[in-house]
Amino acid sequence: MALLRKISSKARTTANTGFGDNAASYGGRFLNKDGAANIHKTGLGILERFSWFHSMLAMKNAHFFIIILMFYVAVNLIFAAIYFFIGTEHLSGMQTHSNGQKFAEAFFFSAQTFTTVGYGRISPTGILTSGIAAFQALIGLLSFAVATGLMYGRFSKPVAYVKFSHNALIAPFKNGKGLMLRLAPFKNSILSEAEVRLTIGLVIEENGIVQNRFYPLDLELERVNTLNLSWTVVHPITENSPIYDFTREDFTNCKGEVIVFLKAFDDMFSNTVVARSSYTFGEIIYGAKFLPMFHQDQEHNRTVLDLDKLNDHKTMDLTA
Repeated sequence: MALLRKISSKARTTANTGFGDNAASYGGRFLNKDGAANIHKTGLGILERFSWFHSMLAMKNAHFFIIILMFYVAVNLIFAAIYFFIGTEHLSGMQTHSNGQKFAEAFFFSAQTFTTVGYGRISPTGILTSGIAAFQALIGLLSFAVATGLMYGRFSKPVAYVKFSHNALIAPFKNGKGLMLRLAPFKNSILSEAEVRLTIGLVIEENGIVQNRFYPLDLELERVNTLNLSWTVVHPITENSPIYDFTREDFTNCKGEVIVFLKAFDDMFSNTVVARSSYTFGEIIYGAKFLPMFHQDQEHNRTVLDLDKLNDHKTMDLTA
């Protein structure tokens, strides 16, 4: 295969990426853009392979609060229906007559019991209704304890607040070319001792077998003491690079992916945080260069980091 001949014989391979060698068994990309493995697990029940706790911690804020609200409404609707079918005459203090108003009163009584507010205007009478109200109060206490724990976990979870550029570039570098991507912190956190590693995965045909091959990429700079501004990560394309002889057409026709792994220490969390992303060959622009994304302010006493310019680049002429 032509691609195999283009890979430099000096390029080092690695087998500890955690991804298999059999390309025929792999679908799509290795990592999604958000850093999650592009893997769908089967063979076990959904309750065995699905961690609701991890999912609740990882989901977006809007989805999290919508689920909390839906759970709150659903629980109170269920208990309101129970109170309604038992008979609203067992709810002392109810002064409505229509079924719709009775159900609404039962719903609000349920909400007051669930949250242990208990205004006192409506109260349960009888063993059955009182027992259900006591059981609902217990569920409310446990539910709010879980919700409070999830809220704390979401706010206290160590997260690397780092954005990666949408595209990687093949750009001029010194007297040759380099593979470049850009990242930047976007929160007011302090990241120190930041390290980055790049691995390229290529689908090649060797002895008639299509395989995945992974190559660690040497970097101009692998570590910075503190990550305050943007960082353009550069892999110099030298004779030791597995993509040394790659042309524009190779990046268009071949199947490959650059996997990015970032690790840093966050002073606020006092913990190590990590971030991952990847770039398929379709997301690598051949012949382009990143534009500057930070500058002095008007008073010349502060540096301004324009996060909306993270992906800005311009085309460049490169010799193939």
